[in-house]
Amino acid sequence: MGFAWGPGDILVYETLYKASGASGSGCSFIHEIRKDEDIYSPILRKLFNESHHIFVGLQTIREELPSKSKKPQFVSISKNYRSVIRACMEELHFGSFFKFLFYSLVSILLAIELIWNLCEVLFIDAAPAGSLLLHLLDWVRLHKADVDERAREVLQSESPAEHHDYWDVPGGTQTLTEFDVKWRHWHEEVDRCMQDNSFASNRHLEVICKILLGDEDTLLDHKELLGTWYHFLVTRLLFCHPTVKPTELHYYAQSCMTMFLDSRSVSEPLDNILLAAFEFDIHQVIKECSIALNNWWFVAHLTDLLDHCKLLQSHNLHFGSNLREFLLLEYASGLFTHHSLWQLAVDYFDHCPEFGRVYLELQIERVPLETERKALKVLRICEQRQMSEQVRSICKIMAMRALRNNRLGSALSWSIRAKDAAFATLISERFLQDYCAKGTFSDLDLIDNLGPAMLLSDRLTFLGKYREFHKLYGEKRFREAAKLLLSLMTAKIAPQSFWMTLLTDALPLLEQKEVIFTADQTYELMFCLEELTSSLNITASSTDRPMQEEDVEVTKVELLRLALARNLAQAIVKEGTVET
Repeated sequence: MGFAWGPGDILVYETLYKASGASGSGCSFIHEIRKDEDIYSPILRKLFNESHHIFVGLQTIREELPSKSKKPQFVSISKNYRSVIRACMEELHFGSFFKFLFYSLVSILLAIELIWNLCEVLFIDAAPAGSLLLHLLDWVRLHKADVDERAREVLQSESPAEHHDYWDVPGGTQTLTEFDVKWRHWHEEVDRCMQDNSFASNRHLEVICKILLGDEDTLLDHKELLGTWYHFLVTRLLFCHPTVKPTELHYYAQSCMTMFLDSRSVSEPLDNILLAAFEFDIHQVIKECSIALNNWWFVAHLTDLLDHCKLLQSHNLHFGSNLREFLLLEYASGLFTHHSLWQLAVDYFDHCPEFGRVYLELQIERVPLETERKALKVLRICEQRQMSEQVRSICKIMAMRALRNNRLGSALSWSIRAKDAAFATLISERFLQDYCAKGTFSDLDLIDNLGPAMLLSDRLTFLGKYREFHKLYGEKRFREAAKLLLSLMTAKIAPQSFWMTLLTDALPLLEQKEVIFTADQTYELMFCLEELTSSLNITASSTDRPMQEEDVEVTKVELLRLALARNLAQAIVKEGTVET
């Protein structure tokens, strides 16, 4: 097998292929392996687009604000991220044509939301003892969808305490101290009743009391009702340690996981991630998620939020970039492989101060420029960030493409934008060649509105001025046209190869009833004609070119000499008459 790296994937191909079949002919296969396959999921595009807006908003929170005033904002942003995840899950439920992807994507999104919610409780909101258990109950309840509905039914009934689901949805509003005192008194009372066998006559009531006391054996006997070890953890805390402190969570989490899972079963990646969270090991959570999840979206956004909460300051990577920036760069690089999501990646690179610009410069050059509209989008991004090298590269690519398609106006526009004098000269030559062949200019609007851009190269300057001559002539401003025409040759702006065309353009002006060229101007035209004929060796006896072409050139020269002589005589007479 062999492989080659692509901009966002790997191409794998067979290097040794044994042909099979009667004919003995065949070919090897090339396989494309994408590292961020989820980026191409239509459903998850909503996740990427919506979370991008939340990410950009998070970056605008001012650093100088005190931590207490920023905490509610961070919690709100965390909930916004979770709401986007849940919206994607709901969309998956309604997207019947995605059934083959439904289970895998939903399970991934459920796990992501579960982990994020726990990180929000433990790290971002940092719930204290007392309210911590309430938050954990909410966390578990979010993944037991029927609890909220059942609680609503209990509260809306005539006698909530007598409702059959009352004990399944407990809740309270006491202070931590009040609750702790009442709970301990109640716990001791129930324990006393168990000790004196008050409920021995009713086995079911006895089981209920054991559950309320948090009897581990009884809870484990009914673990099929709980489903997961972390549900068992919250249940155990509720009935045994309702005022648990954050620092004590890791002990209960580890013991519950050990008790709940079968000794022969191996813990899943999700179990390890949640356990790391209960141990308040943020970096282990991020590490485990990076390994377990199949894209960088989760770890990049969660790490960014935790970094803003000042929870990751001490963790730098050996190669210079901190953890936040490394993950954002990886996520954004994956987005750049998508035909439209690459635009979102630009903002992520912008907010990576150390290596973001370098990555953007490398990635932006790999964006395929299928249309001029897309090229203009890329160009605008580069211009806004003063990426001059990339601007020139994009403009050159588009100018060459336009030139190959014989779209001279577009090619010239791109070369001007690239400030590429050499290429602008080449395209100006093509314009002049077309004019010589057809007698008219194409893309007049562009040439007429060159403005200061015509100074980019001498040939472009000549093109613009020559077009200006034609406009003056068309407006019958003959003297101005004549002056401009002469200056193009005497100032050496016009290429000598084009002088014959200019002198031929002068013929109609020389043959006007009114004298247009002065005597001095006529002398200069004569000098230009003689310089041209001597350099090109245009004489009656010249034999270097075909006879027909030579005859045409000689005829032009003779007509010009005759017209110039006649105009000189008229100019001298006119100027002499004026002087007397």
